Amino acid sequence: MWQMLFKFLHGYGFFLLCMSLSTFGDESDHLALLDLKKRITEDPQHIMSTWNGSINFCSWVGVTCNHSNKRVVTLNLEAQNLVGSIPPSIGNLTYLTGINLIHNFFHGEIPQEMGRLLRLRYLNLSFNYFGGTIPSNISHCTQLRVLNVGSNKLIGSIPDQLKSLLNLTHLWVSGNNLTGTIPDWIGNFSSLYAINIFQNNFQGSIPNELGRCTSLGRFVIAGNKLSGMVPSSIYNISSISYISVTDNQLHGELPKDVGITLPNLETFAGGVNKFTGNIPVSLSNASRLRQLDFAENGLTGKLQAEHFGSLQSLSRLNFDDNRLGSGKTGDLSSLSFLANCTNLEVLSFSRNRFGGELPESISNLSTKLRIFTMGGNLIHGSIPIGIANLVNLNNLGMEQNYFGGSLPDAIGKLQKLQGLYLNLNKFSGPIPSSLGNLTSVTRLFMEGNRFEGSIPPSLGNCQSLLMFNLSSNRLSGTIPKEVIGLSSLSICLSMSNNFLTGSLPSEVSDLVHLSELDVSGNNLSGEIPITLGSCTSLVSLHLEGNAFEGRIPETLAKLRGLEEIDVSRNHLSGKIPEFLGKFRALKSIFLIMILRVHCLKKEYF
Repeated sequence: MWQMLFKFLHGYGFFLLCMSLSTFGDESDHLALLDLKKRITEDPQHIMSTWNGSINFCSWVGVTCNHSNKRVVTLNLEAQNLVGSIPPSIGNLTYLTGINLIHNFFHGEIPQEMGRLLRLRYLNLSFNYFGGTIPSNISHCTQLRVLNVGSNKLIGSIPDQLKSLLNLTHLWVSGNNLTGTIPDWIGNFSSLYAINIFQNNFQGSIPNELGRCTSLGRFVIAGNKLSGMVPSSIYNISSISYISVTDNQLHGELPKDVGITLPNLETFAGGVNKFTGNIPVSLSNASRLRQLDFAENGLTGKLQAEHFGSLQSLSRLNFDDNRLGSGKTGDLSSLSFLANCTNLEVLSFSRNRFGGELPESISNLSTKLRIFTMGGNLIHGSIPIGIANLVNLNNLGMEQNYFGGSLPDAIGKLQKLQGLYLNLNKFSGPIPSSLGNLTSVTRLFMEGNRFEGSIPPSLGNCQSLLMFNLSSNRLSGTIPKEVIGLSSLSICLSMSNNFLTGSLPSEVSDLVHLSELDVSGNNLSGEIPITLGSCTSLVSLHLEGNAFEGRIPETLAKLRGLEEIDVSRNHLSGKIPEFLGKFRALKSIFLIMILRVHCLKKEYF
C-alpha cells in the first residue's frame, strides 16, 4: 500500500513539475511580448491595443502559439507601420521558429539575444531602420533557413561567426552600409538559393568558392565596389535564373558559352562595369531569358540580333553606352529579327557606334514596346513612318544622330509618349501639328535641327509638358500664346536662336512654375511684358539678343529667386532697376551686368 501511495505521489509530483515548467514558459513568453509592447512608441493601426489581459496572449494579433504547449512559435507584425525597438527579452521566446517584422519603422540595434532562439528558421527584419552591426550571436541559430536584414542602416562586415548557418537558403543583407569583402565561406552553404547583397559597400573580388553553391537561383551583388572578374565557377551553376552584378568595377569578357552553361537564365544584368568583348550569341540558348542589360560597358562588335529573335520571353534588351557597331551601312539590319520577340518592352542602344539607316522593319517590333532609344549613334536617313505602329511607346530617343528630312506626321499617333528626344539631328521642314496630340508628353526636345516655319499652336494641347526645347532651329513667326501659356511647364522652356518675331505674349504670366525661360537670339520686339513678373519660380531668365525696348518692368521685382538674368543686346532704355541689387542670388551675375552696361552706355541701356 505504501508503495502504491509512493508511486502515486511520485507521478503526481512529476505532473506538477511539468505543469510548473509549462506555466513558467507561458509566463516567460507573456512577459517578453509585454516588453516588446512597451518598446512600441507609435502604433497607427492600434495593433498593440489587442495585446491586453482580456484575452490569452496566444490570441493577440501577430502571435501564433503551439497548440500543445502554448508557447509562442511565430511573431508576424508585417507592414503595421510600427515604430519602436526590439528588447533583449526577445531571446526568451525560445520556441520561436519565425519572426517577420518587414516594412515597419523599428530602429536601434538588433539584440544579440536573438542568438538564444535556437529553433528559429525564418528571420525577416527588412525594410526598417535598424542600425549597428549584424549580431554575431545569430550564428547559434543553426536551424535558420531565411536571414533577411535588407534595407536597414546596418554597418560593419558580415560576421565570420555566421559560417555556422549551414542550412541557409536565403541570405539577404542588401540596402545597408555594410563593408568588407564577400566571405568565401558562403560557398559552404550547399542549400543556398538566393544571395542578395546589393547596394552596400563591399569591396574586393567575388570569391571563386561561391561556385560551390550548386542550388543557387538568384545571385544579386549589384551596387557595390567589387572588382576583378566574375569567377567562371559562377557561370557553371546551371540552376541560376537571376544574375545581377550591375554597378561595380568588374571587367573581363562574357563567356562565349554562357547561354549554354546557364540554360535557366531569366535575368542577366551587368550594366555600369568594365566588361569588354562581344555579346555572346550563345545567349539564344537561354530560352527563358527575359532581361538582358549590359549598359555602360565597353562591349564591341556587331549587333547580331538574329540570335535573339528566338527568345519569346525577352522583354528588356539594353546595351546603351557601349562601343557596338561599325558606323557603316547595315549595322541595324538585323533589328528585323526582333519582331519575333513579341514581349519586348525595352530596346535601348543609345550612345554606341551604329551607322546606316533605321530599317523600316522597326514597324514590326512588339506593340508592347515602351522604351526605344537609339540616340548618340551615327544613324542617318529618316525615321520610318511605321514607327506609328509602336502605340505603347512612352519614351522615344533618337537624339544626336544624323537623321534628316521631315519629321513624320505619324509620330503624333504615339499618344502614350512621355519623352520625345529628337534634338541634335538634321531634321528639316515644318514641325508637324500632329505633335499636339501627344497630350501625355512631359519632355519634348527638338533643339539643334533645321526645323522651319511657325511653331504650331496645337502644341498648346501638350498640357503635361515640363520641359520643352526648340532652340537653335530656323523657326519664324510669332510665339503662339497657346504655347507660352502652358502652365504645366516647370523645368525649362527654350526657343532661343531662331527667327521668331513679334512680342513676348502676355500669357507668359501662366508660367508660374517655370524655372528657366530662354527666348534669346531671336527678333522679338516691343516691351518686356509686365506679366513676366508673375513667373515667381524663375531661376534663369534669358532675353538677350532681341529688339526689346522700353524699361525693365518694375514687376520683375517679384522674381526674387533669380540666379541668372541677361537682357543685353536689346534696345532697352532707362536706369538699371534698384530691385536687382536686392536679389541675393543674383549678386555675382548682377555685377557682370553692371560692368557690361558701363562699357556700353554707362548707367543706361
